[in-house]
Amino acid sequence: MGIADNLSQVKHSIEEAAEQANRDLCEIELVAVSKVHTEETIRPVLDTGHRIFGENRVQEAQGKWPALKEAFDRVQLHLIGGLQTNKVKEAVGLFDVIETVDRPKLARALAREIQVQNREVGIYIQVNTGEEDQKGGCLPAEADELIGLCRDELQLNVLGLMCIPPAEEEPSLHFAFLREIAKRNGLSKLSMGMSGDYEAAIRFGATSVRVGTAIFGQRPKKA
Repeated sequence: MGIADNLSQVKHSIEEAAEQANRDLCEIELVAVSKVHTEETIRPVLDTGHRIFGENRVQEAQGKWPALKEAFDRVQLHLIGGLQTNKVKEAVGLFDVIETVDRPKLARALAREIQVQNREVGIYIQVNTGEEDQKGGCLPAEADELIGLCRDELQLNVLGLMCIPPAEEEPSLHFAFLREIAKRNGLSKLSMGMSGDYEAAIRFGATSVRVGTAIFGQRPKKA
């Protein structure tokens, strides 16, 4: 199957998962994760009318998305990889949603730059639900305080929470955990679930699933 067929299959699976969970399909958005893929690979997905995409790295996204945004209207670009403070200016200029806000220093830098550029940028607070040293995300015990800082003091547009469960653990436990943190903070959006577990994430309330491999195929090997 081609990329457009893959996309159609993923959307069908999302529809089935939503129906089984007795959820409104309109509540769930699909972020097509196009990291490491080229403009030529991405265009077939844009040609179907899909407009929400995710990228891991600011520099890589700068190399392909300005031209694609020029060619296709209504594109919404999400940053789903870690963000260093020295890349905040570029990130705010290109991305519509930043899903990996995980520390006060980054939140403050984003608030300043969003004001400077006068752009509407949504953010998610990334929570390291598995408390893994190698992963980004604030610790669960710090989540409430960071949400409060971002939403109340810095006046950032906090859309919801995001997580990436540990690869070797049952993801549903982490999805349920993130849902509870969101609930007690009055947040309704949850970015969780990837190619291998997005259907389970939908059962646990995901409003945004990040799917790459199931749409674009395996990542190209580096030369």
